[in-house]
Amino acid sequence: MIMKKRIIIYSFLAILFGVFIVVYGGIDDSPGGQLLGLIAVIAGIVGVVKSRKKN
Repeated sequence: MIMKKRIIIYSFLAILFGVFIVVYGGIDDSPGGQLLGLIAVIAGIVGVVKSRKKN
């Protein structure tokens, strides 16, 4: 139970960090930074979905 909550918290943090990187990459005009942010957001969403399906 504690591990599932930890995974969900880390996944939400990955989503927030990814959004930050996408916005910062847009301001800095770096497509590589935006891509890394997008990958972090997708990884966070996948983590949330997988942890929710394990019920």
